[in-house]
Amino acid sequence: MESINKKGGHYRHLGKWLMVVSAFLTATGQLFWKWGHTNLIYMAIGFVCYGLGAIFMIKSLALEKLSVAYPLMCISYIVALVYGDLFLGEPITLKKTMAVVLLGIGVTLTSYEK
Repeated sequence: MESINKKGGHYRHLGKWLMVVSAFLTATGQLFWKWGHTNLIYMAIGFVCYGLGAIFMIKSLALEKLSVAYPLMCISYIVALVYGDLFLGEPITLKKTMAVVLLGIGVTLTSYEK
């Protein structure tokens, strides 16, 4: 069986992907919390999603540099913006779109390593 190290093998970007999953779970948990103020089942689902997001974040931070992994958490802002539009009727405006573009540029610049 071939030995695979974290940085050079198949797991080179695992920490980054785990943080992306964490961002989606966190935003999803917050959406369910928004709905949960009138529905305890949704509140519970929100806690499960948020808790799983925390577990994925902890694992990500164990595998990746903080300065590389943590900026990826801002993907949750993008997901929340889309969730707001799709599920809550909050329109995506040009101003919000430009903010997301700037976030994306910032994340790319801070997360990219040669």
